[in-house]
Amino acid sequence: MTPGEKTRRTDLRDQRRRRQHGCWDQLIAAPLWVAYEANLGTLLRTCDAVGACMAVPGTDHYHRALDRGDTLPRRPHVHWVRRSKLSWIAEQRETSRIVAVELAEDATPLTRLAAARTRTVVLLGHEHAGVPAETWDLIDEVVEIPMVGRGSSLNVAVAGSLVLYMLAGLM
Repeated sequence: MTPGEKTRRTDLRDQRRRRQHGCWDQLIAAPLWVAYEANLGTLLRTCDAVGACMAVPGTDHYHRALDRGDTLPRRPHVHWVRRSKLSWIAEQRETSRIVAVELAEDATPLTRLAAARTRTVVLLGHEHAGVPAETWDLIDEVVEIPMVGRGSSLNVAVAGSLVLYMLAGLM
């Protein structure tokens, strides 16, 4: 190809991704309280993009949401949480750093969030209520996304995607 020729998108994609990947079990998105189905499909797509896994409750709501929102030809690895969310988080904390995306005092600004060096679980809360108070004792770090506009938060899929990219070391 000469320097003046444009490279097709598919050629660029093939050059940049020489092989398919599975989920990177070192980074897990855990949207355990998400209400809106579209957010789950978007987060699943982000997990595929950064090589992360997703952990979600094994409820009908989540199964339906992922069936509808999954636009990928092959679903990345999904961990189904089949017990209480709190006990699952406590179990994960034994081997993982637990990071919550939330507005809180002493939260780490997104711009200062370092790439994950150890297994990390990212908790994403309900679109309106956030991460439940009963989980706070299990959280190692809270990440806040600075905002200058009038809104108090971003859409959970957008916020989760930004944090996952930072933790994956891709931003």
